Amino acid sequence: MPVGATENYDKHPVKMMRTYLFWSLLLSTIWLTLGSWQTVPAPEKLSDYGFFTGKLAEQHPAPGVVPYALNTPLFTDYAEKLRFVKLPAGQSVTYNDSAVLNFPVGTTLIKTFYYPNDFRDPAKGRRLMETRLLVHQSEGWKAFDYVWNDEQTDALLEVAGDTKTVSYVDAKGNKQQHNYTIPNLNQCKGCHNRSEVMTPIGPSARQLNGELAYGPTKENQLAHWKQVGMLTGLPALADCPKAPVWNKPETGSLNDRARAWLDINCAHCHNPKGPAMTSGLNLSLSETDPTALGILKTPVAAGRGSGGHPFDIVPGKPDESILIYRLNSTDPGVMMPELGRKTIHTESVELLREWIKAMN
Repeated sequence: MPVGATENYDKHPVKMMRTYLFWSLLLSTIWLTLGSWQTVPAPEKLSDYGFFTGKLAEQHPAPGVVPYALNTPLFTDYAEKLRFVKLPAGQSVTYNDSAVLNFPVGTTLIKTFYYPNDFRDPAKGRRLMETRLLVHQSEGWKAFDYVWNDEQTDALLEVAGDTKTVSYVDAKGNKQQHNYTIPNLNQCKGCHNRSEVMTPIGPSARQLNGELAYGPTKENQLAHWKQVGMLTGLPALADCPKAPVWNKPETGSLNDRARAWLDINCAHCHNPKGPAMTSGLNLSLSETDPTALGILKTPVAAGRGSGGHPFDIVPGKPDESILIYRLNSTDPGVMMPELGRKTIHTESVELLREWIKAMN
């Protein structure tokens, strides 16, 4: 057909129908393909989800929303945390003893960060800072952050992050004031990253193997999850791994408690599939190679973050170890972890100093 000419489809009804069907099929395919990549829109307010009953700030879980806790949690500038999980109706999680549980599509992990006004007396109230959600959608996990208003009546969706000043009395009776950073969504991806896939960090069998109050009684969390149909394949509790509580010596040895703290606070980046894989440092609880763990290991590219020290960990010498130098800093170009804190976790630094001192 000459350029610019048009075809008279009135004389060729079959060809016209074929053309119509072709374009209809093509456009439908494009629409379905694009639609499959769309993320379910996030509500603007936390209250829109219906996760809690009564006053939202009291955080009373609605039916189907189950509280949980970790034996050794991530440090976030001394903030306390309330954790909940909501599974899709009729579904459960399969037990495994080595990694974060593989939650089904439709699961939401809920974590509210707060500061008691006085850590010595919960009756003096608290200030809720943010509620972070990890939502398992069909295309993967998605992070959403809701920042609480000053009235403490609701939390609003925030994608750009924020910084707020917090004041409280700590467990020793000292007044504290510092900045609290609310991450943007890209920073959420920076930590929850395993082989470039967003992944939960905390709720593994070893971290959940501990007691929690469910109403007036305490139960082992794994046993409770099995009882209410949330967990399948659970062996005898005596056969399940159990993470120690980092600051309770009666729950584990010095080595076990130090390794548990490093695992939850550092290993989500420092592992062979994490964002810091190129460092060659693996702080996962499962690591058995002393060099990969940092013992007499030279840094790959620490820059001034090394503090002039040649090794990540020097047995018996915490003050010569890069690990301690970076954990004991608030300089953005030095400190580790890079995200999630503005203050030094002095108690854990002391734990790790003792751990390094005890090394032969």
